[in-house]
Amino acid sequence: MKEVSFRDDVLPLKDELFRLALRITQDRADAEDAVQETMLKVWSRREQWHELQSIEAFCLTICRNVALDKTKRAGRYNASLSDTAGIEQTDHSYSANPEEQAVQRDRVEMVRRLIAQLPEKLRTCMQLRDMEGKAYRDIAAILGITEQQVKVNIFRARQTLKQKFQQLEQHGL
Repeated sequence: MKEVSFRDDVLPLKDELFRLALRITQDRADAEDAVQETMLKVWSRREQWHELQSIEAFCLTICRNVALDKTKRAGRYNASLSDTAGIEQTDHSYSANPEEQAVQRDRVEMVRRLIAQLPEKLRTCMQLRDMEGKAYRDIAAILGITEQQVKVNIFRARQTLKQKFQQLEQHGL
């Protein structure tokens, strides 16, 4: 195992931890608190660092659990993603047509709402894979499940989103 340094290995993860916490808590202040609490917990367990295969997976797991605890305590378990401030904005440079831009904005908002409605494990697996670019092995370590279950969860999340999106597009519900 390589020697782990808080400054060189843990602190650079703060932005990634924040994005994960923000997706779960849907609130900037709670996400910031979750990251801070994560950093404290990681530091307090520094004697275990030499036993870890991945400090990143360790930090993400703690952050996920802290963010879920905050969300459950606040009663916002499946809050809408439309309330998230600071999450990446859609790039509208592809078109000068305001109507196309409005339709695209509505679709992005619809997808955000649909993602927010997914069960937590499906949503987290999909976000870690599709938005953070994590490997299946890393996601499995973070969530404490098998790689096969990660793949199943991602497949189910994508299928659910696809079906719900198609229903909304066809019926305008």
